[in-house]
Amino acid sequence: MSKLFEDLKEGLEEIVAYKKGKNMLRSDMIDIPAPPAEYKAKDIKRIRRSGKYSQSVFAKILNVSIKTVQSWESGERTPSHAALRLLEIIDKGIYRPEIHLKIA
Repeated sequence: MSKLFEDLKEGLEEIVAYKKGKNMLRSDMIDIPAPPAEYKAKDIKRIRRSGKYSQSVFAKILNVSIKTVQSWESGERTPSHAALRLLEIIDKGIYRPEIHLKIA
């Protein structure tokens, strides 16, 4: 039998056992973080400079283009929700990327 069939069979057996009162449903509580802070152009530049990152290195850290970092810092564009979360993580010191230079 295929893995999919086995998984479906197991799930159905769990449902039947629950309906018969033999199983209890489990649930886990998780804390959902508050939305990230709204970082303005000056804040983004401050975060980048506090880490001593060039715009190109900062762009690589955030997995965005240099143009994107430049447009954020000039106020032309605002970061997406995901980018705001990354900026927050770096700003709060939760993640401090270390840059190692390779000399060829």
